[in-house]
Formats: sequence, structure tokens, C-alpha cells
Amino acid sequence: MKAAVSSEQGLVVRDVPAPKPKPADLLVKVKAIALNRADLGAAKGDASHGAAVGTPIGSEYSGEVIEVGAQASGFKVGDRVMCYNPGAYAEIAVCDHGRALPIPQNLSFEQAATLPIGLNTLHDALVTNGRLKAGESVLVQGASSGVGLLGLRIAKFKGAKLVIGSSTNPERRAKLKEFGADLAIDTSDPSWPDQVLKATDGKGVNLTVDMVSGKTVSQTMAASALLGRIVNIGRLGGMKAEFDFDLHARKRIDYVGVTFRTRTLEEIREINRLMRADLWPAVEAGTLHLPVHKTFPLAQIADALDMMKANRHFGKIAIAM
Repeated sequence: MKAAVSSEQGLVVRDVPAPKPKPADLLVKVKAIALNRADLGAAKGDASHGAAVGTPIGSEYSGEVIEVGAQASGFKVGDRVMCYNPGAYAEIAVCDHGRALPIPQNLSFEQAATLPIGLNTLHDALVTNGRLKAGESVLVQGASSGVGLLGLRIAKFKGAKLVIGSSTNPERRAKLKEFGADLAIDTSDPSWPDQVLKATDGKGVNLTVDMVSGKTVSQTMAASALLGRIVNIGRLGGMKAEFDFDLHARKRIDYVGVTFRTRTLEEIREINRLMRADLWPAVEAGTLHLPVHKTFPLAQIADALDMMKANRHFGKIAIAM
């Protein structure tokens, strides 16, 4: 089968053996792939981002089930599914049945491929770890990304009274209201915490989903309410920064770090189950969806990754197989 793999020469498309499913797996004929930031590291051969050198990279895709393992349940051959697991950049992939999701009839393969990671990541951040309650205020840092846009919509769907999104790009910031943001802020403006405090009558936001961190971490705490929660799911603004421990203590903020990289299969299955039980009516109704900025063929995967690296997109970039 054709697959995009990391090599000493960078990312290349070559013929590799098809994967062999385990008893609890589904074998999937890939129809579309969605790009994610972690794919940039994997393309360089960084195994911590999901793929060793010589194996297909990527983690989010959709397709048709062509084989069902003896211990897999809930799916049959011919079902349309969306999945998130290593090895997505290939003509055929395997997915544990507990990580797969059925594709609603109203979604194309390209649209479906953009959803699994965002749905699971943001439901886990907002609801499970963030303990979001109806009527609370929410800030999504880095809201113009695909995951961020879903965060805005999920927060609204779950009853947040005030939803704030951040983006340093003025054109993208202007679009955030279309996805549920009541206020869009620019974190390159030093006054942004004051804007958040003003919008919350001086109280600060109850919950922040932080995909930026770096130097914004103490500003985010300044914009948080007493007993606020911050759930960090990304560090695009930097892995290390000064941290105001006194501010953290005075506001009694819960600061939670999460990643799928250290979760067990059983934990991921449970995250998927909880998300589906809570959000699936909204997915089927089309309330939770993402824009596809551009679709490339697999042969142009390097161009697609270059577009993502240059941050020249709004929403998701897809590969059509």
C-alpha cells in the first residue's frame, strides 16, 4: 500500500506492507486524512509524536471498515468510520474498535476526518477535566485552530454563558464569533487580561482551555476567576516560562496538564465513550463540525504540511485518498 513515512530524507510517499489488525481492531480503507500539529514532529522522525522512522505517520482519518477483528464490537464490514490512532497517512490503517466512531450520514469523509481528535480532546478538557457547568464563562486560548473552534462550539453546546476565544491573527479573530465566541481577544495585546476581566464583571473566567501556554501562562491566571480551572492541552507558545506561583495560590486555581501520549488504551476508550454519550446528538445534527480549508492528494502531503507549518489556514487541512 502507499503511505507517507518519515525517513532520513524527510517525509516520503512509498510502498509499505499493509498493517495487520489485532483481535480487537478494525481494518480500515482510508478515504480521508486530517492534519494535526503533531504530524510536523512525526514527519521529522520524532517517535514521541506518534511514528517511528519508516512507518506511516498521522493520527486522524476516516474510511470504510474492510475487516472486523474477532474481539471487536459495534462495527461491521462496510461501515463508514472516523478514527484517531497512529498510522493515518496510508491507504489502509488499523483502529481499535473502542477508538472508532460511526460517521453520520450528513458528513463527507473529509469532514468526518477532521473531528475525532477535536471532539475527544475538547470534551475531555472542558467537561471531564475542566468540570464545565452551565452558566460558567470559558476562555479558549488558540481558538482559531481546528481543535479550538470545536472548543468554542462545545462550550456553547454545554451551556457556557460567556465564551471567549483568542487569536493573534486579526482575520481569524474576526471569524471566531461564527463558531460561538462572544468575545475575541488578541493575546499579543498586553491588555488582554483586563479585557477578559471587564467582560466577566471583574471576576475572571471560570475555565480556560490553554493550547498556547509559554509566556501567556501567568496572564491566563490573571484573567482567571477565584477557584478557576486551567486545562493545558498544547504549548504552541513555548514549553517553558516564568510561573507566578503566588498568583496561582491566591486564586486557588486548578492547573491541569493533559496529553493522549501517556494514556492507556483503556483510558482512551473511556474518553471516547464519554464524549460519544454526551456530544453525539450534536454531531449528528451538524452542530459540531469544522471547516475544511483545503484538500490535497496524498502525493502532495509535503505541500499540505508546509501550509500547516506556515499557519496559512483556518480550520483543518485534509488529504483525500
